[in-house]
Amino acid sequence: MTAPFALALHGGAGTISPALMTPEKEQAYRQALEAALAAGYDVLRQGGAALDAVEQAVRSLEDCPLFNAGRGAVFTHDGHHEMDAAIMDGRNRAAGAVAGARSVQNPIRAARLVMEQTEHVLLAWPGADELARLHGLPTQPQEYFFTQQRYDQLQEALQEGRMRLDHSEAQSADTPTPHEDPKKKMGTVGAVAVDQHGNLAAATSTGGMTNKQFSRIGDSPIIGSGTFADNRTCAISCTGHGEFFLRAVVAHDISCLMEYRGLSLAEACRVVMHDKLAPIGGEGGLVAVDAAGNVALPFNSEGMYRAWQTSTENIPQIAIYKG
Repeated sequence: MTAPFALALHGGAGTISPALMTPEKEQAYRQALEAALAAGYDVLRQGGAALDAVEQAVRSLEDCPLFNAGRGAVFTHDGHHEMDAAIMDGRNRAAGAVAGARSVQNPIRAARLVMEQTEHVLLAWPGADELARLHGLPTQPQEYFFTQQRYDQLQEALQEGRMRLDHSEAQSADTPTPHEDPKKKMGTVGAVAVDQHGNLAAATSTGGMTNKQFSRIGDSPIIGSGTFADNRTCAISCTGHGEFFLRAVVAHDISCLMEYRGLSLAEACRVVMHDKLAPIGGEGGLVAVDAAGNVALPFNSEGMYRAWQTSTENIPQIAIYKG
């Protein structure tokens, strides 16, 4: 008899409301989420590994220009793309991650390459791209990652930055400059799974923040903050304003509450999201699964692109908004 299996994924959280979405655009997002869910869940249905399932799901989202990962990655302040990704195997807590990748078509594949072909956990650009090329992973020119929507978002952010600079110059030196609203910049994709053998895995991929500077790195490629998997507890993939998820060590903290205090997956997620993350100003969400096939998809933003399917119900579920 096989163990219950499940897959859950996200495509980013933030200011997502029906008022900002056309019916055509919403349908496009739903179809993309459904395709990614099918890609990962088919692996599990056929008895495949959770690690392969989360990679397949994330690769599907990376190849879709709607999401801030891979082909749809946002632009940095300098007008290029710096992509981060991580993957983790719950069987032995092996992990791999890349930060600042610029040419790898699927950063999640590069992250798995780090895990399986090196003795390291995290590689940054340019080494991450070099390793990918050495092992024959597909790379793409910058034009491949260009989307008009992301380019327009950069131009808007640059314009807002100039306006803030003009305003701050008229203020005293002791007056703080207002920060850009982080809700405009939330966007990450990720997947978590438990397979028929009871093994867990997590994967996360992102283009980071629009208009980011100085090689900024968020929580996505940081094991324990944005990505974590342990067969004894859960698998977690986060999305949101990364600085807060880093400070709260969200993914690992959920696992610790399950391991040390015996909390359920849902309760551990609730404690960390609402009692630890929210008080420090953190906004976003996550997808989680445990060894029993339970799924949790909490978020405290207006919406989160998400999809999930379990062997107990075996019905694909797609959602975007609250409720």
